[in-house]
Amino acid sequence: MSVLTRDEAQLRAQLLDVHRYTVELDLTTGDETFDSRTAIRFTARSAGDTFVELKPAELRTVTLDGQPLDPESLADGRLPLKNLTAGEHELRVDTAMRYSRTGEGMHRFTDPSDGEAYVYTQMFMDDVQRVFAAFDQPDLKAVFEVSVRAPEGWTVLANGVVEQRADGVWQSAPTPLISTYLVAVAAGPWHSVRTEHRGLPFGIHCRRSLAPYLDTDADEIFEVTRACFDRYHEKFEEPYPFDSYDQAFVPEFNAGAMENPGLVTFRDEFVYRSAVTDTERQTRAMVIAHEMAHMWFGDLVTLKWWDDIWLNESFAEYMGYQTTAEATRFTDPWTEFGVTRKTWGYDADQRPTTHPVAPENVDDTASALLNFDGISYAKGASALRQLAAWLGEKDFLAGINTHFARHKFGNAALADFIDSLASATDRDVPAWADSWLRTTGVDTLTSRIASADGTFTLTVDRAGSRPHRLTVGLYDRDVADEGRLVLRERRDLDVPQSEPEPLGKRPALLLLNDGDLTYAKVRFDADSSEALRTGLSGLPDPLSRAVVWNALRDAVRDGELPPAAYLETARAHLPRETDLALVQGVLAFASGQIADQYLSARERPAALSTLTSLCRDLLRRTEDGDHPGLRLIAVRHLIGVAAHPDTIAAWLADGTVPGGPETDPELRWRILARLAVLGATDEATIAAELERDPSATGQEGAARCRAALPDPAAKRAAWEAMFTGDDLSNYLFTATAQGFWQPEQADLVREYVPRFYPDAVAVSARRGPAIAQAAARWAFPAHAVDAENVTLGEACLRDADPTPALRRTLADRLDDLSRALRVRGGQEAQEEPRETGEAQGA
Repeated sequence: MSVLTRDEAQLRAQLLDVHRYTVELDLTTGDETFDSRTAIRFTARSAGDTFVELKPAELRTVTLDGQPLDPESLADGRLPLKNLTAGEHELRVDTAMRYSRTGEGMHRFTDPSDGEAYVYTQMFMDDVQRVFAAFDQPDLKAVFEVSVRAPEGWTVLANGVVEQRADGVWQSAPTPLISTYLVAVAAGPWHSVRTEHRGLPFGIHCRRSLAPYLDTDADEIFEVTRACFDRYHEKFEEPYPFDSYDQAFVPEFNAGAMENPGLVTFRDEFVYRSAVTDTERQTRAMVIAHEMAHMWFGDLVTLKWWDDIWLNESFAEYMGYQTTAEATRFTDPWTEFGVTRKTWGYDADQRPTTHPVAPENVDDTASALLNFDGISYAKGASALRQLAAWLGEKDFLAGINTHFARHKFGNAALADFIDSLASATDRDVPAWADSWLRTTGVDTLTSRIASADGTFTLTVDRAGSRPHRLTVGLYDRDVADEGRLVLRERRDLDVPQSEPEPLGKRPALLLLNDGDLTYAKVRFDADSSEALRTGLSGLPDPLSRAVVWNALRDAVRDGELPPAAYLETARAHLPRETDLALVQGVLAFASGQIADQYLSARERPAALSTLTSLCRDLLRRTEDGDHPGLRLIAVRHLIGVAAHPDTIAAWLADGTVPGGPETDPELRWRILARLAVLGATDEATIAAELERDPSATGQEGAARCRAALPDPAAKRAAWEAMFTGDDLSNYLFTATAQGFWQPEQADLVREYVPRFYPDAVAVSARRGPAIAQAAARWAFPAHAVDAENVTLGEACLRDADPTPALRRTLADRLDDLSRALRVRGGQEAQEEPRETGEAQGA
C-alpha cells in the first residue's frame, strides 16, 4: 500500500475544503467483513485532480456528483478523482470492509469467556481507510455524521451522543470539525456505567465478562475523570468542546489509549481482574488525565502534519502527570515518570535512530509512525516540564490558552505554538525551542566541588549544548542515624553558570537535578558517591531517590558502573524503600536488563540469587500486612527470578502465598509461566489452568506458557503459530513471543536465532505495522547477547528490505544488544587484571 507524503497532503489541502462525511456502517453482514457506505461533501477551490483513500475487501460502486466512477481505477489504496471542476462536489462510496485481528482499522474480538463479539475502531495514523473512504490527512477537518446497524443486543458508542432510531439503526450526533483519524466507533454488548457531570453525559464501558471488575472500580474511575475534567477547566479558558465523554475499555488494544473526541478507548487491562498496586492505579489515573488533555491539545487544536505529533503527545504526557498530581489522590506521579517513562526517553535518545523532539524530516506517514517513541512522549514531556519551570507556570498556561483561542477547531504547527508561548513572556522562546526541540541526545551534568580558604563552591560541568534550569539539593548526614541524609537546602541554578555557586560548608551529598525538573544524565563527585553508598534509601524525598537510581542505571548502561555494583546497591537499599514505583523500576532493570542481558550465563545464577534474597527481604518486611502493594511487587519478582520450582509450585497448589496475597488469576499464570521455563509443568497442567480461567487473559497466559515449555515440539509449534500462520491476534502473537525466548533455554532455541530475521521480514510484510512492531519487540532473540546475533541483524537491515516499522524497531533492538555486549566486554576487561593479579599472588 502507498503512503501519503507531506507534499501530496499539502497539495490536496490547497485544492480541497472538506465539509461533511456521512458514514453508514452495517455490522450485521458476518464475522469477516462489514458494509461501509460513505458520502463526502467537499469543495474544490480550483479545477484539478486528486484522490481519496480506501482499503476495501470489495469496492461495489463509486459516484461523483451522481456520475459513476470505475471501481477498477482503485489502485494501491487510492481512488483517483480526475478533472474536478471548481465548486461543490459529493462523492459516494459503497464498500465491504474487512475486520482486523491486529488492532488496526475495525478490530473484531470474540470473548472466549462467553462467546460475545465486540468491534471497535482504531483509525490512527492512516487506518481510517480500512473503515470508510476518506481524504485521510489531519488538516482536512470535517463534520462527521455516523450511523451504525448492529446486531440485536448490541450497544453502539461514537464520538457524539448516540441514539437508536425507530428502524434499529444507531445514529451519532454530528461532530464538530475533527480530523479523520479521530473518528471512533465501538459496538458490542457492552456493560456500561453512566453518570453526568457539569451537564454532560459521562460513561465507562467494558465487555460483559469484565462487568464485576469495572463495577468495583467505577467510583474511582469517575472520581479521577471528574477531578481531571474540573482541573482542566481551571487551567484552560476554552470549555470542553464535545457533547459527551465516554471511556471504553476495549480488548486487544495496541496502545495504552486513544484520544478519540468524546470516546476515549483504553486497553481493557486497565479493568483489573486481579490485585494491583497503587502505582498501577496511579498509572490508570494518569492515562485518563493524559487522554483528557488531548481533548484540547490534539482534538480541538490538531497538528497540520505528522511532524508535530510529538506536540500532541508531549503536551498530554506532561499534563497527564501534572494534573494527576494536582487533582487526584495520587500526589507523586512524577516519581513513576522518572523511573519508568523518562528512562524510556533516555534510552531512545542514545540510539542511532534518535531524532529531535520536533523532527523536520517527516516526509510521509510511514516515517511519522516511527516517531511514536520515548522521545515524542517522555523526552518531549520532560522538555515541556523544563519549559514550564523556565517560563513559570502562569506564563506557560497563558501561552497555551492563547494557542487554543487562535486555533480552536483548526490546525496548527510548531511555529504557531512557539508564537503563542512567546506572546505571554519576554523570554526568548524560539531560542529555547531551537536548543531543546531541534537537537538530539542527552546532556550529562557532573558536579565539581572546589575549595578555597575553607569555602566550597560548585561548578556544574556540562557535556552537551542545552541550557538547564535545575535544582541542586545539599544534604548532610544525620548525626543520629548515619543511614539517613538530611536536606540542608535546595537552590535553583541555571546551567551554564556565569560563575561558581558558593556552598558554604561542604555537603555530604550534592544532588544535581533534585526534583527532576530537567532532562539530563547526572554524575556524582566522589564524596557524594560515598554518601549514597550508605545513605541512598535515607534520602527523604522519593523523587530525589529516583534521580539517584536513574543516575546509577545510566552509569551501568554507559559502562561506568559494574552491573554487580548496581545489584549490591539494590540489595542494600531496596529492602528499606517505601515508594512502589521505585521498587518496581529498580527490580525491573535489575532482572530484565542486568541479569538477562548485561551479565553472562556464568554470572546470571548469582544475580538471580541476589534478587531472590532481596525479594525475600521485602516479603519479611511486609508480613504485617501494612504494605500490600510492596508485597505484591516482591511476590511477582520472586516468581520471575525463581531458579527452583518448589516454592512457587507450592504457592500455586495452595492458592496463596504464606502471609498473602492469594494467587489470583494473574499470579497463577505468572507462576505457571515460570514453572514452564524451569520444566516443572506440562501441557496437561496448562490446559487445566485454561479450563479454570478461559478468559482472554487466560488464553494469552496459556499461549505464553506453552511457548515457554523446554520442549522442541512446543518451540516448533509456537514458532509456526507466530511466523507461518496468520491466525494469531496481536495479543496472542505477543503472548507467544513473550514465552518463546528464555535465557535458561539458550541451547534449545539456538537454531531459531538466525531464523528470526527472514521470518520477521516475511510476517511484517504480510500482516502490517502492528505485528511488525510486536515481532521486533517481543519475538526478537534479546537473550542471545553475542556478535553473531548482531551480525545477522545488521545483514537483515542492510539486505532484506524490512518494512519501515520492522526496520526501526529492529534497529533499536540491535543497538540495545550491542550496548549489552559493550557492558559485558567492559566487565571482562575489568576482571582480567584482577584475575591476573590473583594468579601472580598465588
